[in-house]
Amino acid sequence: MDTDRMHFSSLWLPLLLLLWLPKQSSSSSVFLNYSSVLQEDMLNCNNIKYPFTVRGHPNFVEGFEVDCSTQTQIPVEEGYVRVYMSAIGLGCGRGGTISSAGGSSLLNLEGTPYTFSHTRNKFAVIGCDGMALVKDPRGSGNYTTGCISFCISKRNIAFENCSGVGCCQSSIPEGLQKVSVDFFSIKNLTTHHIGKMNGDCNEAFLMDQDYPITAADIINGGTMRPVVLDWAIGNRTCEQESSSRLLCSEHSQCYNSSTGVGYRCNCSTGYAGNPYETNGCKDFLFSDGFADIDECSDPKKNNCRWECVNRPGNYQCRCPPGNHGNGTWEGSDCLADDKRDTYVEIVLGVVLSLLVTLLTGGVWIYFSLENRKHAKLKRKYFLQNGGLLLQHHISSREFIARIFTIEELERATENFNETNVVGRGGYGTVYKGTLSDEEVVAIKKSKFVDQSQIEQFINEVVIVSKINHRNVVKLLGCCLETQVPLLVYEFISNGTLFQHLHEKSNSPRMTWETRLRIAVETAGALAYLHCKASVPIIHRDVKSANILLDDNYTAKVSDFGASRLVPLNQTHITTLVEGTIGYLDPQYFHTSQLTQKSDVYSFGVVLLELLTSEKPISFCKTETERNLASHFLAYAEERPLIDFMDHKLVEEAGALQLLAVAEVTRRCLNLKGEERPTMKEVVVELNALRRLMMQKALEEEPRFVTSSDGGHSHECLKGAIQNLSRARIDPRIIGGSSNGR
Repeated sequence: MDTDRMHFSSLWLPLLLLLWLPKQSSSSSVFLNYSSVLQEDMLNCNNIKYPFTVRGHPNFVEGFEVDCSTQTQIPVEEGYVRVYMSAIGLGCGRGGTISSAGGSSLLNLEGTPYTFSHTRNKFAVIGCDGMALVKDPRGSGNYTTGCISFCISKRNIAFENCSGVGCCQSSIPEGLQKVSVDFFSIKNLTTHHIGKMNGDCNEAFLMDQDYPITAADIINGGTMRPVVLDWAIGNRTCEQESSSRLLCSEHSQCYNSSTGVGYRCNCSTGYAGNPYETNGCKDFLFSDGFADIDECSDPKKNNCRWECVNRPGNYQCRCPPGNHGNGTWEGSDCLADDKRDTYVEIVLGVVLSLLVTLLTGGVWIYFSLENRKHAKLKRKYFLQNGGLLLQHHISSREFIARIFTIEELERATENFNETNVVGRGGYGTVYKGTLSDEEVVAIKKSKFVDQSQIEQFINEVVIVSKINHRNVVKLLGCCLETQVPLLVYEFISNGTLFQHLHEKSNSPRMTWETRLRIAVETAGALAYLHCKASVPIIHRDVKSANILLDDNYTAKVSDFGASRLVPLNQTHITTLVEGTIGYLDPQYFHTSQLTQKSDVYSFGVVLLELLTSEKPISFCKTETERNLASHFLAYAEERPLIDFMDHKLVEEAGALQLLAVAEVTRRCLNLKGEERPTMKEVVVELNALRRLMMQKALEEEPRFVTSSDGGHSHECLKGAIQNLSRARIDPRIIGGSSNGR
């Protein structure tokens, strides 16, 4: 078979179309063969539409040259042409042989505007011993499609479905211009034998998917079959081609070819014709122009009897009000509407109006009932949460905060959106909100509230609202209109001490001076709660996560969800054990007796975090080292404490300062509550240490300053330093020689 040239003849077009192939192809051209009777007007080429034309045409487009024949048309609107193509044969074995290596054949349309249509063609093989595979046109060496046809004899061939018994078929990839096919004999591949094919013809070919395969295709062999070729203008998209070079005429639109190469044109809505010819897109009804014609302005161009309405590319006839019909001279004209129809329309209008009124009224009643129900529910929660008692305190000026409505807080938090959550704890969730006056607040939504203790809750809210200490988060108000009351606090922007010590890798390392100041401020806040509040308050959940920091690293004690008021005539209260593991007072845990010394123990754990930069509980460590406080106390009995500290802090501040604070920490962590210092004593000792540190006196013989406490800080600090000997401190380490932890 000659594979250098593909021969085509028209399925329905009696003309010759010439397609030029690339120079490297062994064939100089591919022909679409038609019967030829040359006409006089070669430039117009009879009825063949542009862009198809002869080479001498002034607007000739490469790849669309035709050889004029009898009068016919190429439907350029469809974007494809049908041609006849001979098969790519494996060969007929009438005395011939095929080697096991098979054979190859090549179809090449590269360099032309044509591609084998992947939507209208199929690849097929017929015969009893044939396998054909289509190679990847990109040269990867892979196969993109193919099929196997095998049968015992020609009598077994199933032409109806072409599913592999003597006939097989498959689709082809999109945008295919180059078809390279490898042919194989199945018998030779399986037996490794070069033999005759017993007279069976085996053929591989591309064809129109609607073409029916019949027995004649097997018997005759070499049959010409229809193939569909898609075409497009050029090799650039609409966006890439400049407007001056586009072949699309007026009132047409450019769209990219489905193959991704080249473009095509379509007439705009309201116009029809050849979008490639000048003035080719014309009004639907008239063919004497391409622009939109106002048919209504000229009675000769419309057949409306009453009213004419111009449309782009068209027009519409209307009847007068109260009439119906097509309104044309030739049609049914306009007939008066039946009065019964008018009556029905009036009735329908009245019914629809009533339905709309009823629906609107129903919606209004529904929302009114819902609002009333919601108001009753809010009132119920307000009374249930002690609203009357709180109003009594407000009237007596004992409650100086504000009562918020639930609507205010929902607007402030965008209906408590999860994106506004800034903290979660054992007692509830904290949301960031912005009030109507642009004030930023923190809103605590508790998980539950004990209704039997609601009076105590209101009293605690009243007392906490009166706390005015620079190191205690200010309570701004509350909302009692929900099932669980909401508390509104001032918003502290810089996170918690826990985050800065253990989580914020991108924040600057906290210096010893800052850490000691935070310790002094926190101790002062707790001492205020214990001694100077109108009713003593035990925080019960002192931890680094409840110590907030503002932009200046000023400490703010927060979260009074677990706090308890202590009657003035009592030293402790008995209650269920609550707190956080790692900070919980062991004595309180075993006796359920809550005292102010429980806060002292928890504060000692916070001091230990500041000294070591370690978490209070670390499950990745051994059991003896898991609890930071227990490990610290055991370490102090056996080894120099300086090795327990954060070695970077030792290098920054010196051993003596850290050991002095460590001694205060050890006393706070005493297992016996009565042997722990009070928070007031802790404040005095830490203040003295901070003053001495600021004077850089700890590196020399201490020269103590006289403070407002009458020299008590001098004695406290002196005692703290003297007590270091009880912790088995190596004198060389006290002198500042430390290897760190």
